[in-house]
Amino acid sequence: MARTKRKTGLLQGARVYLSGPMDFVASRTDEKKLGWRNRVSQFLQKTGVTVFDPWFKPDVRGLHEYGREDIKSGDKIKQTWTYANGAAGAKARAWCARQFWETLHIDLRMVDTSDFTISYCPTNIYSVGTPHEIIMATMQHKPVLFVSPPVEFPTLHALRKHLANDPRGTELLARLEREIPIKENPRGIPSLWYLPLVGGENFFDGFGFAAYRKKFGWDVDIPLDAHENRYKPKRPLLPFLEMLNHQLPKKWDGKLGKFVPDDDWLLWDFHTQKIGGKHVESIRK
Repeated sequence: MARTKRKTGLLQGARVYLSGPMDFVASRTDEKKLGWRNRVSQFLQKTGVTVFDPWFKPDVRGLHEYGREDIKSGDKIKQTWTYANGAAGAKARAWCARQFWETLHIDLRMVDTSDFTISYCPTNIYSVGTPHEIIMATMQHKPVLFVSPPVEFPTLHALRKHLANDPRGTELLARLEREIPIKENPRGIPSLWYLPLVGGENFFDGFGFAAYRKKFGWDVDIPLDAHENRYKPKRPLLPFLEMLNHQLPKKWDGKLGKFVPDDDWLLWDFHTQKIGGKHVESIRK
């Protein structure tokens, strides 16, 4: 009996991990509820992708609550942390390391079991876990789709203008810019270390949510909507993902001077039924 031709998209049955800053964002509560991961998850689930979201870690059989990372868990670790010498300090630091080991372990396992990673990396937000996840995926020759948006501070310019006739205020503002530091990146150029890690064809300057809001019913504005309205992405991620479901992307070969197949895209074909993807999280009443 002849095998029927595959009708589902290339992403059907694939798994993705959503990587990006969680700790030093403006508000962890808002990021979990209104962050980019929610929309990207919904978009990918429509194509049959299983989404690993670190805000909603999957349950581990036999290890209830393992690696669970809620809004308050990080605060408790930070409150306990100390640089004190002696047994008391060593005990406190060991406890902190042990508590966060579970989170590190399960997040890296999600990277390990994913087929590709999507990373949102604004250059103004400090992050350590995200580079670790990107490096791990790259070492496994898994594609990393890297979003680096333009970074500007309109309020900073307004404040500078407001203080134009205030020498002392202007001096304090300049000192603050050096201390933080406040560094704009209007072109969204990623940190250069990422360039060889990610590869030239996997960088994007935004998501391109606007074109899909009606289709997915994204009626509630999130901060990224205003940002992408102000800085319209030249190379948005979502159209790329839509294309990816039908055709594997190619990479640029500098030696040959042309595009060639990108063999990092290894998507298993298990002939799964056409069902929606999952947002991996626990269901609790």
